[in-house]
Amino acid sequence: MAAVESGDDEDKLETEHFLRIVNAFRFYRSHSLMRVESADRYYKELPDHHKALIPDFRAKLDLIRTSIDHNYEIIKLILQDAEYMFENKNHGLENGGENIKQVPPTTFDMDKVISTLKQFVRDWSEDGRMERDACYKPVTQEITRRFPASQWDPATVYILVPGAGLGRLAFEIANLGYSCQGNEWSLFMLFASNFVLNKCKHVNSFTMYPWVHQWSNNKLKADQTRPITFPDIETTSIPPTVSFSMAAGDFLEVYTEPDSWDCVASVFFIDTAHNIIAYIETIYKIIKPGGCWINLGPLLYHYADMANESSIELSYEELKNVITKIGFVIEKEEVDVKSTYTQNRLSMLQYEYQSVFFVAIKPS
Repeated sequence: MAAVESGDDEDKLETEHFLRIVNAFRFYRSHSLMRVESADRYYKELPDHHKALIPDFRAKLDLIRTSIDHNYEIIKLILQDAEYMFENKNHGLENGGENIKQVPPTTFDMDKVISTLKQFVRDWSEDGRMERDACYKPVTQEITRRFPASQWDPATVYILVPGAGLGRLAFEIANLGYSCQGNEWSLFMLFASNFVLNKCKHVNSFTMYPWVHQWSNNKLKADQTRPITFPDIETTSIPPTVSFSMAAGDFLEVYTEPDSWDCVASVFFIDTAHNIIAYIETIYKIIKPGGCWINLGPLLYHYADMANESSIELSYEELKNVITKIGFVIEKEEVDVKSTYTQNRLSMLQYEYQSVFFVAIKPS
């Protein structure tokens, strides 16, 4: 007979997970500096005539150390309010986690911390504007075309953004006057979005060094310590009459109410599923008859090659077939939409997706 997990066990697992993520953030500085010390050690081992050819190398390492220190100051601010994100929950986190014993986190968790810092570029800096425009503008333009203010009271149009990340797309939709909820599962993202949406009151009031971990493919030595400022917009600009929120949790578990959303807007989201068909079924179920699903992104399939993780990977051809069999009518479609994700625009290495953009209608 299988054991049934009690509510207490679930709370214990949730707290352990929460503290694991806090621990990863708190380990950021020491983890990052280990890489710098490794570079410094190897430099010391070089022959003197090689050192003489790169006399500024250790000064560059000092700049990298300083940049990491600055990033860690931001991380401490992010953690400061993490305990108060969830109502009626106490994870034993006081003073931004200073009371928690640090244990070396996994490489996977540290990669997540570093990728979260890059999300600030994509979602909340002037540096990320071109990337945002390519990914978010087609979605917001479609929303305003389908629900024009001349025919709708935008506040009565309910739009869901699953996989909301640091919340910029959901914010933009709410800023247009629509009632919008972002949904995010990752605590890395939730900690950071809580900080930027609730604590960053002034434009460009914070500075970060998101590329400090990029040791390869730099054209200029200054590129590695190039700063960005954020947020590039007042996060308090949403009209008070508009409903805007971020909901934590697994998309499939949180959204079970049929016919409850006028629109689901997903960007770089559907390929985060173990079972993409379950995502599509849920999206179809929760959209109101006559409502629409707007999607833009590639099919990277996050769990495809991950050890001990199950995943079903469909081609776009197969996916379209599933979408229509479930009941959607694809009304608009564009393939080969050039898009990037947390791209360092100055790097010698550039990744570009040929994303798909489609609008699918749930028949009335």
